[in-house]
Amino acid sequence: MPRIALATYDPGAEPSKDTDLPVLVRALTDAGAEAEARYWDDPAVDWGGYDLVVIRSTWDYSWRTAEFTAWVERVGAATRLANPAPVVRWNADKRYLGQLAAAGVPTVPTRYLAPGEPAVLPDGHEFVIKPVSGAGARFAARYTPAEHGTAARQLARMHAEGLTAMLQPYLPAIDVTGERALQFFGGRLLHASRKGAVLAPGTPYDADKVAHPRLVRWRPTDAELAVAEKALAAVPGGPELLYARVDLVDGDDGEPRLMELELVEPNLFLSLHPDSLPHVARAVLAAAEDPA
Repeated sequence: MPRIALATYDPGAEPSKDTDLPVLVRALTDAGAEAEARYWDDPAVDWGGYDLVVIRSTWDYSWRTAEFTAWVERVGAATRLANPAPVVRWNADKRYLGQLAAAGVPTVPTRYLAPGEPAVLPDGHEFVIKPVSGAGARFAARYTPAEHGTAARQLARMHAEGLTAMLQPYLPAIDVTGERALQFFGGRLLHASRKGAVLAPGTPYDADKVAHPRLVRWRPTDAELAVAEKALAAVPGGPELLYARVDLVDGDDGEPRLMELELVEPNLFLSLHPDSLPHVARAVLAAAEDPA
């Protein structure tokens, strides 16, 4: 009976936002595993006592990146971790987008502004500012060229907290065709979803946002699949990935562009795709029982 831990965050007094977690624990238990959800930052957990630790919903890690990456290294040294520690370390900093673009993956054009660097903001189009380590649209906002003053104040706040900022053009197609999330699990396409635009004009960067508005099932196009597969093939080292989510938007030419490659703790959207649950459970069990 394999022992499997699904690492999640501690929601405190609030209900957990990961509604898929108890469903997955139950499916793994029914399939013959000893599975349980554990808080990633609980010092009492003996992670080495598990055959597999799956980073499932550590959705507060971007506030505590150094602490989280240190935990990832410890767990990866103690037992099998999915995804592997080098992958998580690389993917936790969105400067990976520059590496993927250099490898020929069609991506949303991105500049990076580290603390102390001059902030030259676009004059001819809307743009987005967000941190290189973030989740759920935290510290993300959309601006017009007339809002340079507000954008500069956001950059100053982020830099004061030691955060490197990403600067991207806002692609108008997002307001029409939304953002598509292609989910891979156990080495194959699991399912796909589409959501509406997250960043509404005028929403403050430090306001809470709905991370996945108007989520619906989606059938990916051949062009979307091609970009997703190219992005996954470009991950350094060619690692074996248990899970991956490829987030795509349309560029000005109507072709898909990589918005984000989520290899750390992607929402699986199993409530929208309940038929995917058996495959997820089988893939997790196979990873736990793999003798490698």
